[in-house]
Amino acid sequence: MRRLSLFLSLTLLALLTFGGLAQAQQRTAKQLFEGETLAPEFPLDLDWINIENPLTMSGLVGKIVIFDFWTYGCVNCLHVIPVLEQVEQKYADEVVVIGVHSAKFENEGQTENLRQIVQRYGIHHPVINDNEFAVWQSYGARAWPTIAIVDPRGYWVIRQSGEIPFETFDNYLSGMIEYYDEIDASIINRTPLELALEGAGDPGTPLLYPGKVLADEASNRLFIADSSHNRIVIADLSTREALDIIGSSARGKDDGGFENATFDKPQGLALDGDLLYIADVNSHAIRLANLAERTVTTIAGNGNMGRQRLPFGVPIEAPTSVSLRSPWDVEFDDAGKLHIAMAGTHQLYIYEPENGALYPSVGNGREANLNDVSLADSELAQPSGLYYAGAGKLYFADSESSTIRLADFANDLVTVVAGTSNNHLFEYGDIDGELGVNRLQHALGVEGGPGGDVYIADTYNSRIKVIRAGEIAITTAFGLGGLGGYSDGDASVAEFDEPGGISYADGILYVADTNNHVIRLIDLDSGLVDTFAFSNPEALVIAADAVTLLGGNIAEERMIELDKQLLAPGEGALSLMLQLPDDYKINPLIDSQLQVRWDGGLIASGIVSDVSFKLPVSISAGEGTLYADLTLYYCREGAEALCFIDEVNWIIPFEAGGSGERSEISLYRDVIAPEH
Repeated sequence: MRRLSLFLSLTLLALLTFGGLAQAQQRTAKQLFEGETLAPEFPLDLDWINIENPLTMSGLVGKIVIFDFWTYGCVNCLHVIPVLEQVEQKYADEVVVIGVHSAKFENEGQTENLRQIVQRYGIHHPVINDNEFAVWQSYGARAWPTIAIVDPRGYWVIRQSGEIPFETFDNYLSGMIEYYDEIDASIINRTPLELALEGAGDPGTPLLYPGKVLADEASNRLFIADSSHNRIVIADLSTREALDIIGSSARGKDDGGFENATFDKPQGLALDGDLLYIADVNSHAIRLANLAERTVTTIAGNGNMGRQRLPFGVPIEAPTSVSLRSPWDVEFDDAGKLHIAMAGTHQLYIYEPENGALYPSVGNGREANLNDVSLADSELAQPSGLYYAGAGKLYFADSESSTIRLADFANDLVTVVAGTSNNHLFEYGDIDGELGVNRLQHALGVEGGPGGDVYIADTYNSRIKVIRAGEIAITTAFGLGGLGGYSDGDASVAEFDEPGGISYADGILYVADTNNHVIRLIDLDSGLVDTFAFSNPEALVIAADAVTLLGGNIAEERMIELDKQLLAPGEGALSLMLQLPDDYKINPLIDSQLQVRWDGGLIASGIVSDVSFKLPVSISAGEGTLYADLTLYYCREGAEALCFIDEVNWIIPFEAGGSGERSEISLYRDVIAPEH
């Protein structure tokens, strides 16, 4: 037990987080690691994600169980996810993590929306939709995030609110494991839990959960934060051609050339000539992409998540030496200062490119909704979107208070312009009207339009709203709202799904329609909504070893060799017949393609837009082999974000001559979507 004695001294440090030094000093190893209250069973009517069948507490006896009580709009909750990922990796045999999602916002309580978040953040443990707060109440949770730990005998031993660092988990869990192994090595069940992971993969579009977008009229370019592909995509506004990609798509914090640099959930973008500034959320850094030299460097943040607030208004002379906390958006003002929405500290920052100074500029760091006070005394709640209107006026989307607020630097004042004007974080909804009456729901984006209009990406309402110039009311401009959907057209039919970013250029609003994995275009003159379809989507395909594809086809093998085909020489065709599952369709947002080649190279190709498709080919007399390659993108009706990719290669030996009567080769593909 000598190692355990050493551990107990370490646990005193750990319990500074879990419960305080005075409490820790009074606890023995038995009190630290053995609970006294049997962990309550789960209600029977919960929706589970990442697991085939619902779990039971009785079935988890033998495992150390960590409950993570969270809600997906909460940035502090998002900070816990990578910490638990480390725990799962180190203690894969002994520990089971269960996410208990007790939603703050109505939109967060929908299982399909939660499923998308699980995919977006690559969560690899079971998650419960606890939208009725049944599990929350049974453990006495009071705040997001909250952690509860159950010992391997099935008794609840710890509950603690707030973010907990990995080192604390590591100290405590290693001690608990040693404690029970000393008693009886059979107490802990080291058989890993079998999961059925949702998987974050290719949705059948070139993008994956794009968070922010920047349209630059001067250079005719569109910059897209392809957030869950961990890269920035640059496209031509006119031709819609993908021009360049910043980042390898691997998750990381590496500087270097565009091909080798890595990001971790990048979001906001700001352009100054050939310099693109990037809010790299999970790297807790501001990155700079030199578009001329095609290089990426870090200009602020040391890559570690900050746990302390910087002094208000006091410049930090070495910005890369400090720990930042989830920067979510960036925006230049007319003086060349870069404003930063520092969501994790509930503040706005300023970075001065000329001298490299960095400092908090709005908010005292307390998470609240306090208005009509000075910049320094104001209290923000997870600012996530920025728009500079000129004359010292900076609008920001304050997501957790569900408001749009205005930082007036000329008059040292913070006010609210949309959403609740009360000092409240739980007044939200989907209500148009005058200030004081209107309500938003976790808005993430704000942007200026022509003539002084201000547009809002009202994220959890899946709408685009507007404050007309000179007015104090908000109205819904586009989006049917509700639980989100996908459709183009005029304002009477257009639908979005949790749009997170918005940018204006030359009469067009560009919207990062996050859960639909696309960029939408809103023509303000015609009132029509369209989807930005890349003219060369193949340029954005990520190598299979860089990202895990979602799904496929579990019905057949990928390579199929046909019997020799006896054909008539001359003009013929490949006739493709697809059998899709009920309620599935070919994805219209990206081209499915059938190509035919032989040893001499490609001889024909076509876009597959229907389950019945013919591709004309010319059949030469004699014997040979054709190769047909199908790349099929298909998705479920009504849930277009749940999409799959199926790839199949046919080997077709043939003989074309006098004995051949047919001029067509029939190809059949029975598609069975993986279980989800």
